[in-house]
Amino acid sequence: MAKKKNTSSSVDFNKIIRYLWGIFIVGTVGFLLFILAVSSNFLGLFGEMPEFKSLENPESELASELFSSDGYLLGKYYRENRSPVTYSELSKNTINALIATEDIRFEKHSGIDARGLSRVLIKTILLRQKSAGGGSTLSQQTAKNLFKTRSRDTQGLLNKIPGLNMLIIKTKEWIVATQLEKSYTKDEILTMYLNTSDFGSNAYGIKTAAKTFFNKEPNDLNIQESATLVGLFKAPSYYSPVFNPENSTRRRNTVLDQMRKYEFITTIQYDSISKLPIELIYNVENHNRGLATYFREVVKADLLKWTRENLKPDGSTYDLFGDGLRIYATVDSRVQRYAEDAIQDHMADLQKKFDTEVGNREPWIDNRGRAIPNFIENAVLRTDAYRNLKRRYESNEDSIQYKLNEKKKMRVFSWEQGEIDTLMSTMDSMRHYKKFLQAGFVSMDPHTGHIKAWVGGINHKHFKYDHVKQGKRQPGSTFKPFVYAAAIENGYGPCYMVIDQPVEVNIPNQPTWRPTNANNKFTYERMTIRKAMAQSVNSVTAYMMKKLSPRVVVETAHRLGITSDLDEVPALALGTSDVSIIEMVGAFSTFANKGEHITPIYIDRIEDKNGNVLHQFIPKKKPAMSEEHAYLMLYMLRGGTEEEGGTSQGVPWALRDQGNEIGGKTGTTQNASDGWYMGVTKDLVSGVWVGGDDRAIHFRSWISGQGSRTARPIWTNFMAKVYEDASLGITKGPFPRPERPLSVEIDCSMYDFDRNQFDEFEYDTNTTDF
Repeated sequence: MAKKKNTSSSVDFNKIIRYLWGIFIVGTVGFLLFILAVSSNFLGLFGEMPEFKSLENPESELASELFSSDGYLLGKYYRENRSPVTYSELSKNTINALIATEDIRFEKHSGIDARGLSRVLIKTILLRQKSAGGGSTLSQQTAKNLFKTRSRDTQGLLNKIPGLNMLIIKTKEWIVATQLEKSYTKDEILTMYLNTSDFGSNAYGIKTAAKTFFNKEPNDLNIQESATLVGLFKAPSYYSPVFNPENSTRRRNTVLDQMRKYEFITTIQYDSISKLPIELIYNVENHNRGLATYFREVVKADLLKWTRENLKPDGSTYDLFGDGLRIYATVDSRVQRYAEDAIQDHMADLQKKFDTEVGNREPWIDNRGRAIPNFIENAVLRTDAYRNLKRRYESNEDSIQYKLNEKKKMRVFSWEQGEIDTLMSTMDSMRHYKKFLQAGFVSMDPHTGHIKAWVGGINHKHFKYDHVKQGKRQPGSTFKPFVYAAAIENGYGPCYMVIDQPVEVNIPNQPTWRPTNANNKFTYERMTIRKAMAQSVNSVTAYMMKKLSPRVVVETAHRLGITSDLDEVPALALGTSDVSIIEMVGAFSTFANKGEHITPIYIDRIEDKNGNVLHQFIPKKKPAMSEEHAYLMLYMLRGGTEEEGGTSQGVPWALRDQGNEIGGKTGTTQNASDGWYMGVTKDLVSGVWVGGDDRAIHFRSWISGQGSRTARPIWTNFMAKVYEDASLGITKGPFPRPERPLSVEIDCSMYDFDRNQFDEFEYDTNTTDF
C-alpha cells in the first residue's frame, strides 16, 4: 500500500511540474508574441511605435533662441521652454542625485532592470504596497519623454481596456528603452533624460530649470540645488519649491538621503545640507521680461513669415517653436541696454512733468485746448475687451456697459511703484493707460545697415504697440533735411542766402499755404540755409520747397530711404506726412554712408540646431546721392551744434569734445503732439520719437513738448553711455571727408555777401504754380 501511495504522489508531482512548465512556456511564448504584436502594432490594436530611424535620431521640441551680435541670449520662442546641454555641461551633483534616486543600477542594466521590476511586482501585486514605485529605469523614462508613449496619439484600440492599457504602455517603453541602449551610451541617455524632463514652472530640461529656479548654468548646481531639481521629477507641481516649499524641502531631503545611502555624500554632509532652507533665485522666462522685448516680438513676426516661405530638405516647413533654430540678430546687447536705460530714466521724469502740467484736467484735448468729449468711451470701442463683450452679450449695450464699468482685480503699470495691485474697471484702466507718454528709439550702424538697438515703447507688458516700425507719426522739422538735400543736389550750397520773411505758396485746387515760424515771428534777416536748418526756420524751408517743388522733394526723400507715402503738397516741407522711426534712421544713414542707402536689417543669419546656416541676410544697397552731396548734408546737419542758435546746442559739451562731429535735427509737430530727434555720428545714426498713443494727448505748452526737451535728452543720455563703453569700439571723431576736393566752398566766411551779390538771392512772395 505504501509503495502505491508513493507512486501516486510521484505522478501528481510530475504533472504539476509539467503543468508549470507548460504555463511557463505558454506564458513566455505568449509574452514574446505580445511584444511582437505591440512592436508591430498588430491590426492597429496597440498604437504606433516610433520608427527605428527616429530611435536612432530622437527629437524633442527645442526652443529657438535669439542671440545678439555679441553672443547674449536675448530671448526664446517656444511651446516648451527647452534648451539642450551636453554631458560635459552637467554637474556631477545632478548626475549623482538622479542615479541615486531614480535608477541606482543604471550602469548595470540594458534598459530593463529585472531585479527592480521583480521587486515592484512582488511588493505591488503580492504584498499590495502602494509605495513600491514604478520600476522604470532611466532609459524607460527617457523613452517616455522622447516619444510620448503615454499620449493619445500613440494608443490603439486595446489601450481602452483598464489594466491592459498600462501593460501596453510599459511594453512599449521596454522595447524603446532596449533600442536606446543599443544606439546610445549611458552618458548620452542620461543627458537626453535631463534635457527632456519637465521641471514645472514652464521649465523643460535641466538648463532651463537651473536658470529658472537658481539663475545658474547646469554645471554650477551644488548638491542641495541638484537634489531639489531631481526631487521635482516625482511631481513638479506638488514638490515645487516656489508654490509648495515644505513639500519640496521634504522631497529634497529624501533625495539627499538616497545620495547618502549610496555613498554619493557622507552622513555629515547629509546632516548639514538637509537642515538648510531652499534658497531660490526664481525667474520664469517670458516674452515681457528681459532685454529687447519689443524687438523680440518684431523678429518673431519676421521669423514666422520666414518659416512659411522656406522648406526643409524633406519638404516640411520649419517650426519656430520646436526646431531649436538659432537666430543671430544685429542688435548689440550692450548698446540695447544703454538705449533702454536712457528711455527709462528720461521718460519717468518726463511723465512727472506731464502729469504736473495736466493736473486734474484731461490730457486729451483738441486744437483749442478743450477736453475731447467721450474720448475714453470711443477709445474703448476699439479694444478686444469691447469686441469680446459685444459677442458675448449679443450687442446688449446695457450689459456691455455694466461689464466695462465693473471693477475687478488687476495689476497696472506706474513709473513710481512699478506694477500696482488695484481694483479697476476696463474704463478705469483705459483712462489710466491713455495718460502715459510713449517713446520709440532705434540706432543703426550706417555703414552696414545693422540695427544696434531697438526700443519700441516704455513697457512691453502693458503697452504692446511698437513705435519703431509699427507706429508712424508726423516727423515735423526732422523732415527738413530732405528739403535741403534736394536743394544741395540742385546746386544750392550750404552758404546760399535766404531772408527770413513770410512765404506764400499757391497751388491750383489747394488752399494758399502761408507757414509761420515756431515763435510766430519773422526776423527779416538774411541767413545761410545751413543756419536756417540749424535754427529750424520754417520760412526758409518753405521758400526752398517753393523753388524746388514738392515733387522733387518727395522723389529725393524716397530715394534716400523714406518708404512711406508722402503727400506732394508744400506743407510736406514741415513734415506733415506720417513716417516711421526706422525709415527715418535708414534715410539719415545715407548721409553718413557717403550717399549709399542701405535698407536697415536686424537679423544677420538663421542656423539650425546643429549650427548649419539656413539663411544669411544680406543688406540691400543702392546709390542714392553723390558722396560730395552726402558730405555737404552732414555739414548741414552739423549746423545744429555748430551754428549760433542751433537746435542741438543743448547737446552736452562732453559729447562734442575731442573733435567729435555731431549732426542733429529736432522735430516738433503742431500742438507738440510729437517730439523727435535725429542724431548722426560717424559710427551711429539714431532716431527718437516721444508722444502720446493718441495725437490728442500732448503737453499743453508747446515749449514743454518740443523735441529738444522730450526726445533729444534720450539721445544724449544714450550716446554718453555708448562713448563710455570702450569695448564697443564706437569712438568720437570727425566725419570722413571725400577724397576728392569739394566743388563748393563750405566756409561761408570766404564769401563777400555785399548788397549787389545778395540781390541775386532775393525773392518775392508772388504766387508760384507747380
